[in-house]
Amino acid sequence: MKNLLLLLGCMLLCLQAESQDIFSCRNANLSFFSSAPLEDIEAKTDKGVSAINIKTKAIYFKVPVASFKFRKKLMEEHFNQNYLESDKYPYAEFKGKITEETDLTKDGTYPVTVTGTLSIHGVEKNYQEKGTITVQGNNIRAVATFNVHVADHRIQIPTIVVKNIAEVVAVTVNAGYTPVSK
Repeated sequence: MKNLLLLLGCMLLCLQAESQDIFSCRNANLSFFSSAPLEDIEAKTDKGVSAINIKTKAIYFKVPVASFKFRKKLMEEHFNQNYLESDKYPYAEFKGKITEETDLTKDGTYPVTVTGTLSIHGVEKNYQEKGTITVQGNNIRAVATFNVHVADHRIQIPTIVVKNIAEVVAVTVNAGYTPVSK
C-alpha cells in the first residue's frame, strides 16, 4: 500500500497543477464480469488508487491485480497464476484524459468520454470509453463500464477452459474523489 501511495504522490507531482485542481481516491472500486457458456466469473476490489486533475482533465488509475477477490478461491488462484500472472505483472494501470470541455468545478452530472492507455498483463492498448462524472461540493464521483478483449492484452485462455472464460470482460470502475490538500 505504501508503494501505491508513493506512486500516486509522484503521479500527482507530474500533473503540475495547483493542489486545489487535484482530486484523489485511495479506495476505487473496480470489478469485472465474464459471462461464458459454462460459468459466469466476477471479481471485485476496492484497492484501486486514482487521481483526476479537474483543470487539465487528466485521469489516472492503478490497481494491484492480486487484490481482486473471487467467489471461488480456485478462480482467484488461476486468475493470478495462469492468466494475469500477477507476480510478473502486479498492476493494471490507466492514464488518460477527459475529452469534453466540462467544467468540473461546478456541481452537476456530466457524461464524459475518456481517451487513454490501459496497461494490463504488460500490454498497453488505447481505449476511448464513455463514463459519468458527478460533482457535488468538494466531492467527485467517476463511474464507467467498458469492455476489455483479453486477447488484446495477450491473456491466453487454454482450450480446455475456453467455455468457462469469455473473450470479452466487462470492467466497471466506481471512484469517489476528494481534493488533495496542500
